[in-house]
Amino acid sequence: MATVMQNSASQKQTFIVAGLSLISIAMLAMIYFVPIWWVSLTAPNYPPEAFPDGVRIHFHMNGVFNGCEMVEKAEIQEDEALDCVHEMDTINHYVGMYPISTGGPVERGYSQFLISFLIIMLIGFICTKPRVRTALMAVGFAGLLGWMYATIYGNNGVALQSAGYLTALVTALDQDTSKEIEVSPAQALIDRMQQSLAASGVDVDETASKTDESSEKELMFGQLKTNFETDIAKRGTGEEWNGSSFQVISWHYTKTLGRYFNNPEEITPMVGKLKLAVHGVFVVLVGAMLLLLWGAAKNIKPLYWLLVAVPIALPIFFIIDYAAWLWWFGHNMNEMGAFTVKPFMPTVFGQGKVAQFATHSYPYIGFGLMVLSSLALAIAALIRRKQFREGE
Repeated sequence: MATVMQNSASQKQTFIVAGLSLISIAMLAMIYFVPIWWVSLTAPNYPPEAFPDGVRIHFHMNGVFNGCEMVEKAEIQEDEALDCVHEMDTINHYVGMYPISTGGPVERGYSQFLISFLIIMLIGFICTKPRVRTALMAVGFAGLLGWMYATIYGNNGVALQSAGYLTALVTALDQDTSKEIEVSPAQALIDRMQQSLAASGVDVDETASKTDESSEKELMFGQLKTNFETDIAKRGTGEEWNGSSFQVISWHYTKTLGRYFNNPEEITPMVGKLKLAVHGVFVVLVGAMLLLLWGAAKNIKPLYWLLVAVPIALPIFFIIDYAAWLWWFGHNMNEMGAFTVKPFMPTVFGQGKVAQFATHSYPYIGFGLMVLSSLALAIAALIRRKQFREGE
């Protein structure tokens, strides 16, 4: 009788742990698509009537996006919202700061894989049977590795990145993300032939030959490729487009670093470090996959608890990474800036002051989801710990 009750209690605990973990997985998926943190600059020359939130930007997992909204007032007429990412870059460059998009290029490039990695870890945490856990994680990691390799190193792999990631890259290049794709020479030729045939009295099915309207993601991909080829032609390096994320990240980093301060002697070593970091993160992730699979196969308890400990610590990892990049921006200002400012630490949380600007830096929806996810997983971990102890 006692054994039956114990088994019933264990099953109940398993269901609770699974439920909490699945809720956390859902929140992790949502985190990727919502802003995690917001930063705003306010100053007398940005009156609250026209800039109710100041010059505001939103940090996502996959990029930095505009946080300003169009003001609808009788005395203020706007056709579209101010691009506050560009506005903040313009403000910052006067003191020698690099564009915001130069921060976290590796993290952003791997962001979708990191979230997927955490989800696979949590699936492994849910399973109490080592063989099932190993099998599920092996399938998940195999799929993730193939996707990751194709995206980072495969031809046109950048197209496998999220639409938001591509949009952020294009926006950082000061490109109009709503611009329509121009008609290709081949399509223009087809159109002229159709017009000629129609003028001769020949019926032509125009809908069959017209190209389909490109999706937003295809538009972003096309703009990146065109911008790359134009830039390479100007520089005369002769590099051929292969469209891998590795190539695009490296080129994009080079271009954004040189937007205001085009000094190759400074930029080249920085890009070299970036390339090493991209390779390094790939190797580390593969090593982590193998380690966790080995731990699952051998049922090593410390590695099992690592499956839930890492996702729980996600808010801490984000704060550390965010603060580190703020430090980098404040301590790596280019000497070509119009004004000289001593190295400083930008405000991580709360309000600060830089010259005549007041800075505001606060968590947003995504960070709240991170915290809720961590709380759910912490409860799940405690229940699982109790379950294991009672089963010994």
